[in-house]
Amino acid sequence: MKILRAKIDNNDKICIYNSNVYDLSLLLNEETGYIENNFFDLYDKILKLKLDNDAVIHYNKIQYKIPVPFIRSVRDFYSFEGHVKNARKNKGLSMIGDWYKFPVFYFSCTPNIYPSGYKIKYPEKSKAFDYEMEIAAVIGKKIINCHGNDCLRSIYGFIIMNDWSLRDIQREEMKMMLGPAKGKDYATSFGRYFVTADEVFSKMEENRINLKMETYVNDKLYSSGNLNEIYFGFSDMLERASEDVTLLPGDVIGSGTFNSGSILETGREWLKRGDNVIMKSDVLGILENEVV
Repeated sequence: MKILRAKIDNNDKICIYNSNVYDLSLLLNEETGYIENNFFDLYDKILKLKLDNDAVIHYNKIQYKIPVPFIRSVRDFYSFEGHVKNARKNKGLSMIGDWYKFPVFYFSCTPNIYPSGYKIKYPEKSKAFDYEMEIAAVIGKKIINCHGNDCLRSIYGFIIMNDWSLRDIQREEMKMMLGPAKGKDYATSFGRYFVTADEVFSKMEENRINLKMETYVNDKLYSSGNLNEIYFGFSDMLERASEDVTLLPGDVIGSGTFNSGSILETGREWLKRGDNVIMKSDVLGILENEVV
């Protein structure tokens, strides 16, 4: 099931998307505000809904919003071996042996989260602006010290994630050995859809999710990859993140960048004003932003 939040003909709505757009407030017989405030509590009820044509919204204009009503935090992991190798190779560095011991992450900036369709302002102090093609899991149920596949029960859905990166600033600050900060503090995009976990986990093959994604810049294919190429799966990431720490509804777990999922790896020119960046997935939908 795909869920979206949007301003539709100037009205705030939370909807189910399935070829048509269905007004969730009509399907649940609840106010939109109530659904947004209680989204994670209503999750099981939403999954059981039967779509009714009387709830279809016919509209002239739609403006997408962040697909999750509430984002509490964003932990972004570093879980694709190919991405790490490619990025380090381009810097003349060999692979870090310790990387294989456990998944690592940093905390991203939650105030600067943007939806599909939002125009991303080119950063004033960077000359090496990049995208990162990722998938993020949304926590819907409280967990702490989870292990293995038990961790996956806390995930209620997945969204496309673009971790915009300032590579020149990142490169300089990483010399301080304190992890990425301002180079990763600028912008993150999510959307268009929150896809429920059952739909994504149905693509599971041998403990890896078979989910393809591509990134286009100005209609040219820049990156393509599959989530099944990940080294540390979401169960590994959640096990690490929940060690002696409570994860709560609204916490977001980023997969890290797909193999070749950034300009840093492919060696193309950095993004510039006027570039249109589109990430596509048959399962998760589309995330589109223009750099201005």
